[in-house]
Amino acid sequence: MEDHSLAVQNNSHALTEYALDLAIGQEFPDVETCRRRLKNIALVQHFDLRIVKSDRSRFIAKCSKEGCPWRVHVAKCPGVPTFTVRTLHGEHTCEGVLNLHHQQASVGWVARSVESRVRDNPRYKPKEILQDIRDQHGVAVSYMQAWRGKERSMAALHGTFEEGYRLLPAYCEQIKKTNPGSIASVFTTGQENCFHRLFISYRASIYGFIHACRPLLEIDRSHLKGKYLGSLLCAAAVDADDTLFPLAIAIVDVESDENWMWFMSELRKLLAVNTDNMPRLTILSERQRGVVEAVETHFPSAFHGFCLRYVSENFRDTFKNAKLVNIFWNAVYALTAVEFDSKIAEMAEISQDVIPWFQHFPPQLWAVAYLSSGMLFMLSLQLNLTARLQRWQRSRKT
Repeated sequence: MEDHSLAVQNNSHALTEYALDLAIGQEFPDVETCRRRLKNIALVQHFDLRIVKSDRSRFIAKCSKEGCPWRVHVAKCPGVPTFTVRTLHGEHTCEGVLNLHHQQASVGWVARSVESRVRDNPRYKPKEILQDIRDQHGVAVSYMQAWRGKERSMAALHGTFEEGYRLLPAYCEQIKKTNPGSIASVFTTGQENCFHRLFISYRASIYGFIHACRPLLEIDRSHLKGKYLGSLLCAAAVDADDTLFPLAIAIVDVESDENWMWFMSELRKLLAVNTDNMPRLTILSERQRGVVEAVETHFPSAFHGFCLRYVSENFRDTFKNAKLVNIFWNAVYALTAVEFDSKIAEMAEISQDVIPWFQHFPPQLWAVAYLSSGMLFMLSLQLNLTARLQRWQRSRKT
């Protein structure tokens, strides 16, 4: 028996927007809207939809269960893009989908389902997405479906990664136009102009660092995640309120000696006209080989010390001994070389392996006993700087 209307029940698994009616004579602005509506109905009623025919003039679908009479025929109206329901068998005789998995729950459907939430909360996690879809729709999707659905929603809201890369040259020009004195450059490689690296430093950051910040720069990097990998390089300082003060950022295709040399070269350029009048610059980093060579090349008069956070974490992870770690911190803040050496000897009684470790991390580059009063002040600041820099970088990954 043919039923001319189909009311989709608003059960506990369905959101109001999916409680949809279908009737003969109902119109849709185009075939894609019709297709999406029918997929939503199939999801809400927990049956699989099989598309029999889909072209420019008609859309025919039926229930995938053998023998079930549910079937709909939608056809294009003459002379207009509108589609209308011509025939409808709206009753199911099958038991429907008996498990939580549903073939209509595609990545596209996930993307449309979560788009408003992604707009309100860009940090909406795939684990939260799959749980919410299960709770609200009674449908199970995989982590990868949830992740890809979010990525597609982000692309619909903000554009694709590829579009973003193509807009970088125009973005750099806008920075320089609206923030005169800023530096913004994008570099490409190859005949296809593939992205190579990007450098940005705002005029306000340059002026603020030179005129209002202590002569301290923390050099750090963070590996990017997502469709396209790379590294974020950053130079940051602290202002008079001990607040993180980013000076410059760069995005490079890979962390390498060449890219570190380029990054420090760009830093030197933006500070070049002022460095002769500035106090001696202190640069703190993990002192990777590429960074050491780049600092020596472009900032030969700067003091280049170890990031104490990096040194302390390396010591902790290497020895995994709470007593050694406590003595280590006593050594860090020892006021004289004699006192420092006594702490080294105390640690050596517990483990002889500390001797080669301290040779690998020369204390002249991080220990209080070997630093001038000005360097001590900088050292006290950089502990908080590094932690804040990492939080800032993590927030930009999301």
